[in-house]
Amino acid sequence: MGIFSKLFKESDNSSDVLVSPVDGKTINLSEVPDPTFSEGILGQGIAIIPSGDAVFSPCDGTIDLMFDTGHAVNIISDKGAEILIHIGLETVSLKGKHFRTFMNTGDKVKKGDKLIEFERQAIADEGFNTVIPMVICNSDSYEDITPETGKTVACGDLILKLKKA
Repeated sequence: MGIFSKLFKESDNSSDVLVSPVDGKTINLSEVPDPTFSEGILGQGIAIIPSGDAVFSPCDGTIDLMFDTGHAVNIISDKGAEILIHIGLETVSLKGKHFRTFMNTGDKVKKGDKLIEFERQAIADEGFNTVIPMVICNSDSYEDITPETGKTVACGDLILKLKKA
């Protein structure tokens, strides 16, 4: 490996970028009306007020856990980020109603692969907040986590930059 290849590879592994898993508007995680997310108990990240009805992979990686209820998925990116995408608040109580999964625990995914479809309006009609937190559960592995908040985004737009410690 040449010196430039080695430098590029090391540089490439020191940071990661994640794209929006859903169409919507990005907000600070601190604005999510649930202390588990807003107080950073699970880690740092970003949240999206969805305008779409499907969640796509924000990176290349592996499904660490696809929740049976379809309300959340945990992905380990190929660069080591542990990413939790949680559709709505308290939606686990729906027991899978209004959710359809397309991947299983252990599946390899590419950025943009469809993970979950959800009936956003039906979930809202049942009284649930549909905000989608995306949390880096191993935040302590990063020197800097920079969310791109206050933007209207399409699935695939850059929303989170991670710089390894």
